[in-house]
Amino acid sequence: MAEDAAPQEGPREYRTEELARLAGITVRTLRFYRERKLLPPPRREGRIAWYDDHHLARLRTIAALLERGHTLNGIAELAEALDQGRDVADLLGVGTPTEEEPVRLTPEALAARFEGEVTPENLAAAMELGYLGTDGDQIVHISRRLLDVSSALVREGIPLAEVLTAGARVREHADALADLFTTLILRHAPEEDLRRLRPLARSVVEAELSLALDRRLNKRD
Repeated sequence: MAEDAAPQEGPREYRTEELARLAGITVRTLRFYRERKLLPPPRREGRIAWYDDHHLARLRTIAALLERGHTLNGIAELAEALDQGRDVADLLGVGTPTEEEPVRLTPEALAARFEGEVTPENLAAAMELGYLGTDGDQIVHISRRLLDVSSALVREGIPLAEVLTAGARVREHADALADLFTTLILRHAPEEDLRRLRPLARSVVEAELSLALDRRLNKRD
């Protein structure tokens, strides 16, 4: 058996030297990252430390974020926020959304989407809203549409923190509208019709929002 192969079956594991080589860093750098708590603790077998693919993915994320200009302190704060984030199973609850498509992202892909705006504070706010959850080394956004719109707004110069604050207010109104239409439909139709009539409720909201925006724009002209 090779010296750097794990002495057990199952997920691949690496000794310190092999992990550093695969990540393209020195053993000294690897130990420095571990001391800075940028990496989760390895599995120990006596005096031997065993790392797995999650550690390798984290090291590659660190390298990508460093290339994008993030500092080690900033990366450590982001890692802590991710480690304390909600699990994707908690985020999705009893099942995946019926009309929204969840999106899986690496941390560096998320950072690329919101250039310079992925801070620990914004990450925590997005997780608190239920937009983001974690699944191992990946981040899961609950809705591709919300992800695309929020990144588009940031590209237009609106700070992500303000986009998230607006999202929280929209959530309050959306919950109220959902309660209104649920009550209305159940007053006149059986519960099994809720899903079938859902598109009608959405169309009303979209049309009213469009008309409201027209009124605001006309006032400004």
